[in-house]
Amino acid sequence: MSTKIKAGVIGVGYLGRFHAEKYAALPDVELVGVADLNPERAKEVARHLNTQACTDYREMLSQVEAVSVAVPTTSHFSVVRDCLEGGVQVLVEKPLAVTAAEADALVDLARSRGRLLMVGHLERYNSAMEELRAKVTRPAFIESHRLSFYKERGIDVDVVLDLMIHDLDHVLSLVPSPVQEIRAAGVSVLTEKIDLANVRLEFADGCIANLTASRMSFKSMRKFRLFQPEAYLSVDFESRELTVASRKEGALGPIPGVALETRRFPQEDVLFKEISNFVAAVKKREEPKVRGEDGRAALSLALNIIAAMRTAKV
Repeated sequence: MSTKIKAGVIGVGYLGRFHAEKYAALPDVELVGVADLNPERAKEVARHLNTQACTDYREMLSQVEAVSVAVPTTSHFSVVRDCLEGGVQVLVEKPLAVTAAEADALVDLARSRGRLLMVGHLERYNSAMEELRAKVTRPAFIESHRLSFYKERGIDVDVVLDLMIHDLDHVLSLVPSPVQEIRAAGVSVLTEKIDLANVRLEFADGCIANLTASRMSFKSMRKFRLFQPEAYLSVDFESRELTVASRKEGALGPIPGVALETRRFPQEDVLFKEISNFVAAVKKREEPKVRGEDGRAALSLALNIIAAMRTAKV
């Protein structure tokens, strides 16, 4: 009989609570405890999941072998560093850190300590996106729109780090070429941070990506489109649909010679898939789907985009 992974969650606010619930539901995991600076919140989640609560996460590190870190982004570096130095395997919510230097330090520390560092880029686990990824050959043009209603969560960072970073991770994982040019514009509307952002990325192989993110929209939209020789691929994350249009001789439809296929995927628990991948990677001592290096690459590009926006301002 296999030994259960002893896990904990640091930060049980909106996202962290869900992490704790997923660990508690996994048969090969023992949720040892949860930590939060708010003692009442920690105790309430612990009672709900029949586990222990504490306010200082360091008290928990000697009792666990894996943790989710879901504290505010500004605390990612110090908390993840303490966990890795304590010999614990870490899944940290995106973005990995606040600065590229912090991200580099965490990736290097994980490597030197022989510990797993995974970053929670949740949409890598979306079935429609997984299917799109399997069909990609040579991206030529990518377009994404990620528009959200205003929420209090995530406003401690620019919208590029809050929302656009999902699509930056997708783009970097799909285009096998370095970014050559960045043209970006951003506007602060409801917060002191950038709330609306657009960027045009040009890659060394000629691929172009045009990404828009907003957290002050009156409607919600999460769409990702990719064009490549002889095919168009589109994912609507909200309707869970993948549309594929490809050149096919003799195909009948709205466009003669073009085969059109739309596939809708059932509702799924992508966070459960993500945490299951983390637990499996810990048990099997293998790399997870989203490594620390991937999180660092997405963060570095996001920070370069923010810098380009600030430079472009008059």
